[in-house]
Amino acid sequence: MTETTNYRSKAHTEILHEIYRKALSIINEGAFHVLINQLDNIEKSNLQIVIDNCEKGKGVLTVLITSLTHKLHNPEQDIRLHQENMEGGYSGRGIDFKYVTPFLKEMRFPAMAESGWLTRSLEQNMPYDFNYPGKITPSELKSAFLTLFDLVQNQDKSPEKYLLFLFSKLIEHREQEGIELAKPTNLPISAIISRLKQHFEFRYSSRGASRLPTLAIYAVYQCMIKELKRFEGKTLMPLEAHTSSDKSSGRVGDIEVRDTEGRVFEAVEIKHGIPINVQLIKDAYEKFKSHPIQRYYLLSTAEEDSDIDSINKEILRISKIHGCQVIINGIYPSLKYYLRLLHNTYDFINNYVENLKKDTAIKYEHRLKWNEIVSQQVSEA
Repeated sequence: MTETTNYRSKAHTEILHEIYRKALSIINEGAFHVLINQLDNIEKSNLQIVIDNCEKGKGVLTVLITSLTHKLHNPEQDIRLHQENMEGGYSGRGIDFKYVTPFLKEMRFPAMAESGWLTRSLEQNMPYDFNYPGKITPSELKSAFLTLFDLVQNQDKSPEKYLLFLFSKLIEHREQEGIELAKPTNLPISAIISRLKQHFEFRYSSRGASRLPTLAIYAVYQCMIKELKRFEGKTLMPLEAHTSSDKSSGRVGDIEVRDTEGRVFEAVEIKHGIPINVQLIKDAYEKFKSHPIQRYYLLSTAEEDSDIDSINKEILRISKIHGCQVIINGIYPSLKYYLRLLHNTYDFINNYVENLKKDTAIKYEHRLKWNEIVSQQVSEA
């Protein structure tokens, strides 16, 4: 956790997105415990009550987020004075309507239709102190709501840490709810490759993007294992967890096909953004040299290494010693070739999307970006 940022000069939208990015990093790096350790039991308990009621208490959640955001924007403001007609007050509803509710909807967090202030329990012309008469239910939610205002306003507690807690929990809540992924039909192969390239190479804030090419190659193998004569009687092995090393799992590659006797028949090692060089080929040989494997593919999204002569010499050496055909290629040319072999490319799309849904390395951000990419009305050459 870094020190509190100075948000005074930032617009409300900038603050919301900056806090969101920090919360996303906290979740992806498994650092939520660090944030928790910076809050006392009263703070944690009351924030958790707001989260536990985030669906039924969307208005409370929205008003609290709006108020905490405005406190960062204007630290001198008494955020309990949520209406302009109060002496020293501000328009919480206006800030919510213009900035906060649109942000909550964009992030697929629980949100009101227009504003959290459009409920009788929250719109009353009274400060949000312990005398506030609004009928917020359940009672523990009202108590938590007013206590958090008091902690920030009277005890100088950190609105940034409260927002980080809320956003981190809302991200977890959203991930658990899942997202319906698009499965486009009748796309030409060039369009499929274009969309996959955009999906692989987008600059994500979440870890796990390097898994995407593996899921795509695995998806095409799921098709080929059923359709191609070469793979008759062979078994496509389940993918190992993204964090498992080949050494610890006993696997020779990211993807393996085995024969009827359980021996490795074909394997694929996939690199994202890393060129295939001589050392990678030597490392691969160390993994498969004791197996009767016929083909070993090294595929990468990166450009070929410039020392192609040394690479070819090493491939020839392995072929003479072992007999395995080592094949290096780019991910995109390989996918284009494989897709041409399939009876129906929709089967590949279906497999890829199902892999995105199930793989634990894939985060909400990666799934959302897939939907954004396939929904784009891009004309194909």
